[in-house]
Amino acid sequence: MSNWESKSVSDTINDIFENVLVLPVIQRRLVWAEDKMELLFDTLLKGESFGGIMTIQEEANFEPLFAFRYFTKDGKPQSSFSKIKLERNHNLVIDGQQRLQSFYIGLTGSINRKILYFDLFSDFKNMEFDFEFENDESKLPKKNQDRNEDAFKETKWISIPSLFMRLKETNNEDQVADEIIKRLNIINEKQKEHVARNIRTFYKNVFSSKHVGLARVTINRALDPVANRQRVVELFIRLNDGGTKLSSFDLVASKLKGYEWGMEEFLDKILKDYTDIGITQDTLIKLVFILSDNQSKEMSNIEQEDATFAINNNKRIAETLKALKMFLIAAKLYDYYKNENRSFIPLYFVAYHIFNKSIPDDQLKDIFVTYDTTNTDYRNLYKWMYLSLLSGVFKSKGAGWIPYKTGIKKILGKIKNFKGKDFPIKELFDVYRLHPVYFYDTFEESNLNSLEKTFLFYILYDREAITRSQDIDHIHPISLLENKYDYQFIHIVENYQLLDPGTNRGIKNNKPLKEWIKNFVQNKNLYIKRHLIPENEDLWEIENYTDFLSERRGLIIHKINSILSI
Repeated sequence: MSNWESKSVSDTINDIFENVLVLPVIQRRLVWAEDKMELLFDTLLKGESFGGIMTIQEEANFEPLFAFRYFTKDGKPQSSFSKIKLERNHNLVIDGQQRLQSFYIGLTGSINRKILYFDLFSDFKNMEFDFEFENDESKLPKKNQDRNEDAFKETKWISIPSLFMRLKETNNEDQVADEIIKRLNIINEKQKEHVARNIRTFYKNVFSSKHVGLARVTINRALDPVANRQRVVELFIRLNDGGTKLSSFDLVASKLKGYEWGMEEFLDKILKDYTDIGITQDTLIKLVFILSDNQSKEMSNIEQEDATFAINNNKRIAETLKALKMFLIAAKLYDYYKNENRSFIPLYFVAYHIFNKSIPDDQLKDIFVTYDTTNTDYRNLYKWMYLSLLSGVFKSKGAGWIPYKTGIKKILGKIKNFKGKDFPIKELFDVYRLHPVYFYDTFEESNLNSLEKTFLFYILYDREAITRSQDIDHIHPISLLENKYDYQFIHIVENYQLLDPGTNRGIKNNKPLKEWIKNFVQNKNLYIKRHLIPENEDLWEIENYTDFLSERRGLIIHKINSILSI
């Protein structure tokens, strides 16, 4: 059963301030950007509808259905908390929180240390109202050239929180308009009219008009609390069909938090600590399912036990990720993964292997303290990671497996038989060989250009995190080769190097290799060593291009093998 009430925006903001409206733990965080919030205020002043707000009403002296949190005033995440018994009635917002949160921040707070400003010279006749977030009023636009011919190009900005507070104190829009006109020393009658009309419009739509439709759904206390919680979660998911869409994993997270409110803290802490290696909410939830041997879980069959597994094993999962990060650092793969949005799939298996070691939680962090040839497990993981990444086994664009459903299922089917044992490198390589995936464990002319180039360059350039910022340059310029050689002999790894864009597109452009090195490279020895250029200067001549390719191919293969031989 639900009851509807129409309220003004200001009264709704007061309910948020008084914690009458709160957010259940199943709600995701604020996702609206500044521009969307600005547009919402423009919509509000136009008097247009922005949809209803759905809430669950909870009564004082009862245990709340969910842990809950208060609205944020500065855009930063708030933590949920639970109570044994409510001291007062409140309403859990299950639909419309992004709009309410935007109003609360815009009218009373800030986001990214910016407050919302309103241009009092906005073109009210054409109902074009300009709002902008800024942390320094002097940075706001001085003119608006997009306005109609008869409108003011000049701007006159005012802080929305200060305007809202003054209108709330006086409850008199004409008085506030006169005060602002006097304070800003506005003497032009047309400008005075704009200020007065815009403040009047603001007051009307924020304080007077009842723009917020608030629905309060009551819950049946006679039903089992777990069943009630899941009914609310299902309602929340159905309401997601409109408004700001939640991803499938946002919805999974909501279901998990519906079972165990501690999931919010678990997800928040892990995401904060391990974002740098590619942990997102999606990958973390997938990891939890994989660690519990339920990698094929669908949202429709999420159960209490899934959330309980994560909560009961939260320390071991955190220690597993700590050990995983230490492995990446030891294996010189950390810079490859750090903030680069790489495929997390191979890391699932490393984490699975670590998680299932037969040692206590607090000892997991020590498993890679030694990572030389005496640590067989480290050596196996290292070689498996490098060869898998070089071969592009987990590429998502056709060269590898369909990454999640196929690859994870096949590899986990093998690796789960080796819990507590050394990492099964041979068995996993056999999986590659028995299924339609490109895999190379030796390197030669025939497969060098089939390797995954991003990771190959990472290896060739001493595992420095530079591949995203550098151009792939042809060592021997295309213009000097295209009339003598076919495409497949020009655009190949043996003729590629990485250069900064300025050099590649500027002074280096189209220069013969020998001329480039002799006349423009300051440290020749360092350059040829870094870029694996043959030392024999005769091979730098364009006439000896095929011999250059052969010699450089050998240097590249030697570099790969030296990295792999630990």
